[in-house]
Amino acid sequence: MTELIPQPGSVVAGSGEVRLTARSQLYAGTATEGVGNWLRTVLQQATGLPLHEGRELDDACDDGIGLQLDSALGPEEYRLVSDGNGVVIEGGSPAGVFWGAQTLRQLLGPDAYRRASLDRRRTWAVPHLTIQDSPRFPWRGLMLDVARHFMPKEGVLRYLDLMAAHKLNVFHFHLTDDQGWRVQIKRYPKLTEIGSWRARTKFGHRASPLWDDKPHGGYYTQDDIREIVAYAAERHITVVPEIDVPGHSQAAIAAYPELGNTDVIDTNSLPVWDNWGINPNVLAPTDNTLRFYEGVFEELLELFPSEFIHVGGDECLKDQWKQSATAQARIAELGLADEDELQSWFIGHFDKWLSARGRRLVGWDEILEGGLADGAVVSSWRGYEGGITAARAGHDVVMCPEQYVYLDWRQAPGEDEPVPIAHVRTLEDVYRFEPVPEQLSEAEARHVLGTQANVWTEVMEDHARVDYQTFPRLAAFSEVAWSALPAPAERDFADFERRMTAHYARLDALGVAYRPPTGPLPWQRRPGVLGRPLDGPPPRA
Repeated sequence: MTELIPQPGSVVAGSGEVRLTARSQLYAGTATEGVGNWLRTVLQQATGLPLHEGRELDDACDDGIGLQLDSALGPEEYRLVSDGNGVVIEGGSPAGVFWGAQTLRQLLGPDAYRRASLDRRRTWAVPHLTIQDSPRFPWRGLMLDVARHFMPKEGVLRYLDLMAAHKLNVFHFHLTDDQGWRVQIKRYPKLTEIGSWRARTKFGHRASPLWDDKPHGGYYTQDDIREIVAYAAERHITVVPEIDVPGHSQAAIAAYPELGNTDVIDTNSLPVWDNWGINPNVLAPTDNTLRFYEGVFEELLELFPSEFIHVGGDECLKDQWKQSATAQARIAELGLADEDELQSWFIGHFDKWLSARGRRLVGWDEILEGGLADGAVVSSWRGYEGGITAARAGHDVVMCPEQYVYLDWRQAPGEDEPVPIAHVRTLEDVYRFEPVPEQLSEAEARHVLGTQANVWTEVMEDHARVDYQTFPRLAAFSEVAWSALPAPAERDFADFERRMTAHYARLDALGVAYRPPTGPLPWQRRPGVLGRPLDGPPPRA
């Protein structure tokens, strides 16, 4: 079972195998105890073997598993050796050991992903081999939008496990938008009392005539967030929260109308939005708004230890600011040229605020408009151009161009694709995605921290729809983010498809409702629900 995803740096096959038995032990050396606890738990569940705790590495000899650090390896690098001395996984850090443990789980076969043993009499074996492996990028991310459709905590924890199984290490948690506010802020209780639910929901694309008239909502308590962050940390995943400003903020304005442009519209009449698209109701650029969101971020920083805090910054329509005497007075007071520079000032305020507290601001590539905030990291989503501009200006970049890694985009041209959105982006298209723009010099390319796949949930009403849109394409993305692949045109997609045959069985064992390679199953279709399919290839990224 060496059909590994993502593809390791090198695999040298041996002859023979290590068989795990009732007398096999698992030894976890200094600083790898957490990985040992995780590995013992999942393997005990799947195999029914006790995997007793070994006190020395020699206890893992012959038929056991040993975990330890090797300072000569890179931080996330690992070496897995399976031979007559058992299985030994060494990593440059606990994270490296953990990724090696994920590879070991794949080597044991699909049933190693089950939560109970199917047959306690079966043989569990690891082929003799040596694997040397390390990631290409330090940022290997998945963004999950829980604002448009709320995902209960158990679903989020499940996605952290799925990320870990694919060696992804950054969970971008999109917590707020026009359609819902999903995190408890104790000093502003109306954000969840009012902002966390909407009266109804558009079913399908915004042009669809269909509505789900059932109220939709939900939020995570601060203890839920602490649990999610701790669960992620055990899996060596960093959680990066997103609180969207100054656009995508109608849920917050519905809860606290003074945050909106009150001299332009009656903000007291605004509900949490029930439709999709770009919303004109944006935050007012006032001192009150700044202080309010500083209060939000103060609580957020207590919950999320991540160096990075995402503030959105995308799709902020400026129409209300153009009409607002308050906004125009602010532009004049600050000596700004226009509303684009006003947004840059807004983002720059939080860049400085976060920097003073030892954090780094991340924003979508619109934060480039009107001048780039000092120290900000750019999530380049509208193509490569934003990332190129930012990297050349000396700013770090996360590449997530919609043309390749927006997983809400449809997967095939067939009419059976459920709620088809945008252009077709197949499994092969994702596999041939190259995160580093060819226009960058070697020095500029070092600003590319990595890459991220984004799952926007406007047309994903439950976890089964999220699974369908996300998998199997996330498996291809994980290999792009982890493995040192050749140029896109030279990548061996046929070999990837061969390895996916084994990987589908792993996803089956994990209960993932992925899109089958032959097309959607009958219950995965959404006949009559309007999408927004676009013909032809997407515009150049």
